[in-house]
Amino acid sequence: MYQHALKEKIVIKKRYALGFLAVAAIALVWLIFHQQLPNPLFKAPFSTVLSDRNGELLGAAIAKDEQWRFPPPNLNKSGLNKSGLNKPNHNKQGQNRLAPKFVKALLCFEDRRFYSHVGIDLWAVIRAFWLNLRERRVVSGASTITMQVIRLARKGRPRTVSEKLIEMVWALRLEVTRTKEQILMLYAAHAPFGGNAVGVWAASWRYFGRRPEQLSWAEAAMLAVLPNNPALVHPGRNRAYLKRKRDRLLARMRQERLIDALSCQLAQAEPLPSKPHPLPHAAPHLLAKLQAASHKRSTSRFQTTLDKPIQMRADMIIRRHSARLATNGIHNAAGLILDVKSGAVLAYIGNVAKLNPARHANYVDIVTAPRSTGSILKPFLYAGMLHSGELLPNQLVPDIPTRFGGFAPENYERTYLGATPAFHALARSLNIPAVRLLAEYGIDRFYALLVRMGMTTLRYPAKHYGLSLILGGAEGTLWDITAMYAGLARGASQSVGPHFEASLFFKPHYLIPDNDLPAVKTSRQYSDAAPLGAAACWLTLKALLEVVRPGVDSAWRDFASHRKIAWKTGTSYGLRDGWAVGVTPKYAVGVWVGNADGEGRPDLTGIATAAPILFELFGVLDESAWFKRPFHALSQVKICAHSGYRAGPHCASTEAMLIPHAGLRSVQCPYCRIICCDSKRKWRLHTQCAPVAEINPVKWFVLPPAMEWYYKRRHSGYRTLPPFRRDCLEKLAQDGLPSLSLIYPEKRGRIYIPLELDGQRGRTVFKAAHRNPETTIFWHLDAEYLGATHDLHQLALAPSPGVHTLTLVDLNGEQLARKFTVLNIK
Repeated sequence: MYQHALKEKIVIKKRYALGFLAVAAIALVWLIFHQQLPNPLFKAPFSTVLSDRNGELLGAAIAKDEQWRFPPPNLNKSGLNKSGLNKPNHNKQGQNRLAPKFVKALLCFEDRRFYSHVGIDLWAVIRAFWLNLRERRVVSGASTITMQVIRLARKGRPRTVSEKLIEMVWALRLEVTRTKEQILMLYAAHAPFGGNAVGVWAASWRYFGRRPEQLSWAEAAMLAVLPNNPALVHPGRNRAYLKRKRDRLLARMRQERLIDALSCQLAQAEPLPSKPHPLPHAAPHLLAKLQAASHKRSTSRFQTTLDKPIQMRADMIIRRHSARLATNGIHNAAGLILDVKSGAVLAYIGNVAKLNPARHANYVDIVTAPRSTGSILKPFLYAGMLHSGELLPNQLVPDIPTRFGGFAPENYERTYLGATPAFHALARSLNIPAVRLLAEYGIDRFYALLVRMGMTTLRYPAKHYGLSLILGGAEGTLWDITAMYAGLARGASQSVGPHFEASLFFKPHYLIPDNDLPAVKTSRQYSDAAPLGAAACWLTLKALLEVVRPGVDSAWRDFASHRKIAWKTGTSYGLRDGWAVGVTPKYAVGVWVGNADGEGRPDLTGIATAAPILFELFGVLDESAWFKRPFHALSQVKICAHSGYRAGPHCASTEAMLIPHAGLRSVQCPYCRIICCDSKRKWRLHTQCAPVAEINPVKWFVLPPAMEWYYKRRHSGYRTLPPFRRDCLEKLAQDGLPSLSLIYPEKRGRIYIPLELDGQRGRTVFKAAHRNPETTIFWHLDAEYLGATHDLHQLALAPSPGVHTLTLVDLNGEQLARKFTVLNIK
């Protein structure tokens, strides 16, 4: 009895021990099974692939292992990363992205029961065992696509029975954690297709020059049979054998009713590709930029906002113009086309490609390279002063010889208009009015405005640039400047509601977010407050319509098919950079032309080099209606017809004009005044020389002498003040209006007179102006009489170094004295 009970206890203990061992064994097997797959599964690098907004290939960079291995589209949605397999993802969106024709051909050729087995096809294993036993050699491996994925991941391993068992175990593990679509994606991404083409996406472009979704049945069948033996089968050799394999697959697909008889017959008649196609090379500089940044992203496939047809045509236009410019030693050019509403980049030409890239630095991406801006920033000063109410579009601004300390700006044509409307000064890109306006507006304010509008290259404080900021004293990038002009266009389009939105000024972008492929998201705005109002933007673009276009486009208004484009050019000092930027309600286009090394060339101006490219690029784009007038942001006011200022009480002629609301606070006309003259307006009078009954008050437009001296030469309708009657001359002081003005030198001017070649001191020309063109001016230097001038009041002098006093006296006894300093620089 005791022995029986003892035996039962021993049996029970054995059962517990065996149960424990069984559970431990199962747990160990389960643990080994789940820890079997490496993470990531594939470590092979991918090529960097660049596509446009529609998925069309723009370019690709070969992978680090010298293989063309394209990453699958939308990798993060198929559970993959740039290394291969990273984590499960059961999101159905983004799956089934493989080309249907290729999938059908592949499954028919490799794994017809792919969707029914669990990674191992038992019927295929039995069939392979029987065939290998019968033939006494390996004729079938019974590998499913899942097992082939494992074999690709374990590349270089010998094909032995033990290795086959490992593949089976890993295949089961892969099937547990991945969907069938993800497994197909892995196979399609890493299968070899002959040569250095890996993956169906690279092979499709290399052999057929298009996406897998665009392949015919014959082309899809050829790609399906290639991975079976890529070393033996290659489109460049063994062509007859490859065609037989392809045609057999097509026949099998017909038998399984995957294609009809006619499709099979037509597919079998298609020839094989003769040789690999060169990959597109449409945006090499953007590709290089993204390749350098690809390590920061989870994929090396970049879908951009670019439009391939626009990109290709823009590249062709710039290349053609660059070939012409190269004859003048100008070897680099760049272009950028933006969608105004979204800020999306439609074309990105970083530089001229394939034109001696090593010698002329064509590899440099000029779009983001800082270059001297020339006059390209003038519209923003004009818009800023309109926005603040300190300037009106028709307001006369001085255009006379000007000096600020040692800085003496000059117009490009070295001429002076005396005075010109502000919009005309902008359209003609006059330097002197721009500098004088900047001095009035304030360098710090303008600097802040540029920063708020998106200029990122102002690395120094405002005082470092000084007044030269408006003439190219700072550097800007084509990226920033084109975006700033696009901001002006968005501002002018803001015509709904009384408030202007700050979000209209934001950075452009060239990548489509992975999580929202059909949409184009706008980028972060630059500031919370609006830097410019709708009225200022609209009036600025209206002024830029008046910029004279180059060549045959100069008569654009005469053509019924004309297109309105607000545009501006810029030329840097030394003829090193040529700019042209233009906008319409839909597009912003920027062009830069020059040499990457900064070498200046004759005729390297914005109007001669960049402008023709700009207008041809606009010819590629579709047209749109012009900006609507933002009535909500405009106020109607009367302005002086002569000066363009807000009309004052002494303005004889006025006209209505729409101006920004802030312009209602602008100053009244300072140039119109009441003068007293006789009934024929031949003589000026005053009460001390004529009876009150003979005096007639008349409203008269009078410019200061220096402005008048240049202005009247170009405006025949300008009426100078009538002279005083002889008996009124002694009372001139009572008039209070000076008739004599010294144009050069300026007050407390510091001038340098260089030495001539013979060592003698040279001469400088002093200039004066007088309201009476028939008068005589007497010149004195340091109380020493020099001579007299008539009509043209200019005198060439050679004063010695030091401080001097120049004194002028006219026939009426009016006197003007000015001190100046001649520098002693050896």
